[in-house]
Amino acid sequence: MTQEDGELDSLVRKRIRALRVAQGWSLAELATRAHLSQSSLSRIENGRRRLALDQLVTLARALDTTLDQLVETAADDIVTSPMIDAAHGLMRWSVKGDPGMSVVRQRMTEPPPENPARMRAHPGREWLVVLSGTAVLMLGHRRFRVETNQAAEFPTMMPHAIGAEGGPCEILGIFDRDARRGHQREGGDSDAQDT
Repeated sequence: MTQEDGELDSLVRKRIRALRVAQGWSLAELATRAHLSQSSLSRIENGRRRLALDQLVTLARALDTTLDQLVETAADDIVTSPMIDAAHGLMRWSVKGDPGMSVVRQRMTEPPPENPARMRAHPGREWLVVLSGTAVLMLGHRRFRVETNQAAEFPTMMPHAIGAEGGPCEILGIFDRDARRGHQREGGDSDAQDT
């Protein structure tokens, strides 16, 4: 076993214990959920028993996580810089945990279109947080005011558009893989009022 393998082994054992404690579960409770004996789980946590893949899969499920998350190593690139699209006033960050997700910071000055024909619909989900000002979210024929520090989440299959109300606003939008693809197919983020 290399030093790196030993460090991963130790990290996984610490994660199992930390996740169990965070749930407020005793050894007995997690052992029952993972279909292990309490002594086996104790030996796994304390490094006195070999980590077996089948047990890790079972423990990950019992702890409501994935095997990938249980065994991932610490990344060196904790801080990331955005890609900047100055022409459209956008900053975009990729979300590392899901390469299909992206985060976009956008300044808006125009109200959303009133004409439903100018709204977009595509597969996916979107989340947005208003960083400053007031945004207006149009969903079909409904109109929602989203104030500073408020958030909205919606399925993008509903025709939608976002704009500013009463002056400029700045939003942070988070797109899942499908929503991001929908925006790229429909002309990207060049139309600042349709997210």
